[in-house]
Amino acid sequence: MSLENINPTTTSAWRKLSEHYNQTKGQQLKDLFEKDPKRATAFTRQWNDFLLDFSKNRITNNTLELLLELADDVKLADAITKYFEGDSINETEGRAVLHTALRAGKDEVILVDGVNVVPEVYEVRNHIREFSESVISGEKKGYTGKTITDVVNIGIGGSDLGPVMVTEALKYYKNHLRTHFVSNIDGDHVQEILKELNPETTLFIIVSKTFTTQETLTNALTIKEWFLQKASVADIVHHFAAVSTNTEKIAEFGIAPENVFPMWDWVGGRFSLWSAVGLSVALAIGPQHFEELLEGAHEMDTHFKTAEFKDNIPVLMGLLSIWYNNFYKAETEAIIPYTQYLSRFSAYFQQGIMESNGKSTDRNGKPVTYQTGTIIWGEPGTNAQHAFFQLIHQGTKLIPADFIGFKRSLYGNTDHHQKLMANFFAQTEALMNGKTANEVREELLAKGMEEKAIKKLVPFKVFEGNKPTNTLLIDKLTPASLGALIALYEHKIFVQGVLWNIFSYDQWGVELGKQLATTTLKDIEGSEISNHDTSTLQLLQYFKK
Repeated sequence: MSLENINPTTTSAWRKLSEHYNQTKGQQLKDLFEKDPKRATAFTRQWNDFLLDFSKNRITNNTLELLLELADDVKLADAITKYFEGDSINETEGRAVLHTALRAGKDEVILVDGVNVVPEVYEVRNHIREFSESVISGEKKGYTGKTITDVVNIGIGGSDLGPVMVTEALKYYKNHLRTHFVSNIDGDHVQEILKELNPETTLFIIVSKTFTTQETLTNALTIKEWFLQKASVADIVHHFAAVSTNTEKIAEFGIAPENVFPMWDWVGGRFSLWSAVGLSVALAIGPQHFEELLEGAHEMDTHFKTAEFKDNIPVLMGLLSIWYNNFYKAETEAIIPYTQYLSRFSAYFQQGIMESNGKSTDRNGKPVTYQTGTIIWGEPGTNAQHAFFQLIHQGTKLIPADFIGFKRSLYGNTDHHQKLMANFFAQTEALMNGKTANEVREELLAKGMEEKAIKKLVPFKVFEGNKPTNTLLIDKLTPASLGALIALYEHKIFVQGVLWNIFSYDQWGVELGKQLATTTLKDIEGSEISNHDTSTLQLLQYFKK
């Protein structure tokens, strides 16, 4: 069954929210806290070892009630049911959206076209476990009898970003295998990776659903050519694996059937790390930790599916995003994790969020009349504080931000972690409170500065404050907590897409440039150039000189 087609701006709740915004847009967070001593408690939710404090947002109880009413008006509960039950909610591609099935319980029944997909999922999970264990233990060897020391993931987009992010995030749990990622079609990229490798001890994983993706296949063929400079075609079976559905192309490449892992149409690329696309993750951290990652995500799935909306963390975060994007006209959101391990987390969800919800056509096929999608960006704290926080604190743009922190560090360095988390808490407080002209003046007077200099300097040291933030405080970065965190943001994407009445799970917007590149490649390789606009024509001519 399809999702309901409801333009959110036609709902009663949207009209009420518009009126409410006009009445409250000037409110100050400091005043809201002064008026309500219990505000922090009222706007905090705890689930497992996750604590979400969303009290530092420009909302009141009434705002939250109206946002929850909006969720009801667009039939979010019905959409969640269809999402988990395998309905073809990716209508433009005629597919279900079931990355949640990849981490479902073994005894669950999830039907796609009348067939329970869970047994097949577990077959692949068992294959991942057995294959990973054979490589990690040294049982699986290279063509000269040496054990595997390096693993190279060859993919792009969802076949790269998820494994890269998770492998980096869980580096603490890594085993002895060195993991590398080749994604960009830039030949310099692949050559830099190959410089570090020994063909006798390297396993290559080619990740491409169709086994035709230009970037991935170009890199794979370059690597194959490099490999065959020292090895034979018969040796490919010892060093190459594939995650794909194109068995014919895989066989042509020389990959052994036992080294092939399937993909499914009901899993989108940017949500595929939970599948065999995560094989490089299982190899890097071990299959047990990979299973724990899946289990953490499954627990968040259960929370999202069953919790009342008023206590549902993905729903609340999605609704807050709508509030700022569509009423405050805040076009960007920052994700700031206070751990270096999550250095690729924001980049991963740039794809997840912007490829999913960067749509200008609603589910009726009509142009939307309201903003959809949010521009996602961010870097780890405290590095980010010394980079772009100036813009968030004193710039002209309203930038809601998610702060993600952990109560315990992995190596137990108390001094470092206390200083890190002191900044974590201080920044959200500073963004909320700001600093008034009087406060600046008193500080400068205390330093003995002359009145004339103070008067000149005060305007530059004032902080407006009133900047909204969410604080996610998690006990510890583990495979399970990371799985839950990723799933949380996946479900936030879903909530946003339902409310905006768009299809979140296609990505036609990435196709046009790829199609045109086929023509321009012929122009670059050939003696003549086909018809283009004058700018592109000039650039091609200059490139070919």
